[in-house]
Amino acid sequence: MFGHKKEKKTDRPLAAPGGDKLGVYIHIPFCKSKCDYCDFYSLAGREDQMDRYQKALLSHIAETAPMAQVPVDTIYFGGGTPSLYGEKRLKEILTALKKQLPVDKDAEITLEANPDSVDLRSLRRLRRAGFNRISLGMQSADPAELEAVHRPHTVQQTDQAVTMAKKAGFKNLSLDLIYGLPGQTMDSWKATVEHALSLIPQHLSCYGLKVEEGTPLARRVAEGEVLPDDDQQADLYLWTVGRLERAGLPQYEISNFAKPGFESRHNLRYWFTRPYIGFGPGAHSDFGGRRYSFVRDLDAYIDGVLHGGNVIDSSELIPQRERCGEYLMLRLRTAQGIDGVEYRRNYFMDFAPLEARLEQFAAQGWVERSPEGRWHFTPKGFLVSNQLIGDLLDRQEQASWEDLIVRPERGPRP
Repeated sequence: MFGHKKEKKTDRPLAAPGGDKLGVYIHIPFCKSKCDYCDFYSLAGREDQMDRYQKALLSHIAETAPMAQVPVDTIYFGGGTPSLYGEKRLKEILTALKKQLPVDKDAEITLEANPDSVDLRSLRRLRRAGFNRISLGMQSADPAELEAVHRPHTVQQTDQAVTMAKKAGFKNLSLDLIYGLPGQTMDSWKATVEHALSLIPQHLSCYGLKVEEGTPLARRVAEGEVLPDDDQQADLYLWTVGRLERAGLPQYEISNFAKPGFESRHNLRYWFTRPYIGFGPGAHSDFGGRRYSFVRDLDAYIDGVLHGGNVIDSSELIPQRERCGEYLMLRLRTAQGIDGVEYRRNYFMDFAPLEARLEQFAAQGWVERSPEGRWHFTPKGFLVSNQLIGDLLDRQEQASWEDLIVRPERGPRP
């Protein structure tokens, strides 16, 4: 198992499901400051632990990565703020991964970065080391909106970071934006999107603001601060889908838009239930039929890896029926959607009860069926996708095995 440094090794590498390739996620939990809306596992003011964390990460990779001798086609450094970690450490981790795992020559290797923590020299070195995709946390082009959620960068720094990334040789640029921010209006959101498009990214992620329990933003709302409501967010979202389509960045997932060929290959792994392994506190993995995660505690992770302790937070084998539910939940997040033939072939379940419900959704304008027979949400459907997917999952769960298991047709008895 990838989570226990002292666990007995095996001479036979684990096989990925279906002989698929593998994705690798590296969590860098350090941040300059915590944004008011963030509930990811990240820490501000812990830079003094970076060297110890680097030692633990490299040890964990060296100890466990050789057990997964499967070709790697995506590597993603997320956080936190990976760009704050320093280009030398990042290069060292990437070198270790390439040493321990068979990384494809054309692997997508992504670095998340904040605009205030990059410089041209470091970006050039990272590009030469093999990083070929950068995701910048732009969030807004309105200074007041950035300040309202305590983002540490300015609009000018975003522009400068994009310019530096392009000069450094990055030809796959993604920008993150958030709609529904405090004080945001349709006009200010349109200005943000237009500003982002002027920077000519290959990819845009546009997320609706969520108020997560335990965050400073949640406390502010509890104290009476008013945010754009669901109807306002819906208007912002629907405008965005149309505008980005016209700009040549069609929607390929509920919150993601890209020029054709520049979709995030790593994130598609999650939505298409492909195998991946993660390293770092709070990182998740799905490999060999088992899903597991590591403790969301920097000190516990470092001590566990370096001193032979257990760093697994949760671990479970996923039964095929649950995988069937994941297929619905995750594939329906994408513009590709789901397919009855695929469903039957992979999960031995009858699609007819679900298709009947999907036809009802189609009558409401929430889903469409492509000429190839795939069901996918419309932009209007994406707005209520949680409820619709929940309905399909209930339908699936309530049906009996006798109703759902596909049986071969039999001819008349002689």
